[in-house]
Amino acid sequence: SVHEAYFAVGVDCVETNTFGANHSALGEYDIPERVYELSEAGARVAREVADEFTAGDGRSRWVLGSIGPGTKLPTLGHAPYTTLRDAYQRNAEGLVAGGADALLVETTQDLLQTKAAVLGARRGLAALGLDVPVIVSVTVETTGTMLLGSEIGAALTALEPLGIDMIGLNCATGPAEMSEHLR
Repeated sequence: SVHEAYFAVGVDCVETNTFGANHSALGEYDIPERVYELSEAGARVAREVADEFTAGDGRSRWVLGSIGPGTKLPTLGHAPYTTLRDAYQRNAEGLVAGGADALLVETTQDLLQTKAAVLGARRGLAALGLDVPVIVSVTVETTGTMLLGSEIGAALTALEPLGIDMIGLNCATGPAEMSEHLR
């Protein structure tokens, strides 16, 4: 019903409800093995609604597969990098299998975590023989840096070689505070 409400008011694209369908968040509920299953289900629900609206008026609708950061930061040693990367791969594979048109690695606060998510997504796409856009959205705090201290220039420098299709900012602040980072 949430996806329907967005499409009903004219949006072209919705995000899946899979922000927490990752290893660390699901691990807190003792179900980290369900990353793929919940990612696929979240994308499938959004895809079905998008397809219904497209069939109704012929206008294309898209689904962004949300890959949230989770609660464990590898730079701080909360979880091993490879564990997170491999789980993000399962996350991406499930989202694409469910019908996501693009992958959105979002609300990242740790560049190593961001790298794990992007490379996991790329590995998943390669394993499936697919190529969909990979979008990243970093979070810059009111301090002017990401949670672990990286400023936006460092983030862009670190992320650009990963072949990200689009990068943006989200969360923590509003548009006024983001304008300097955009500049």
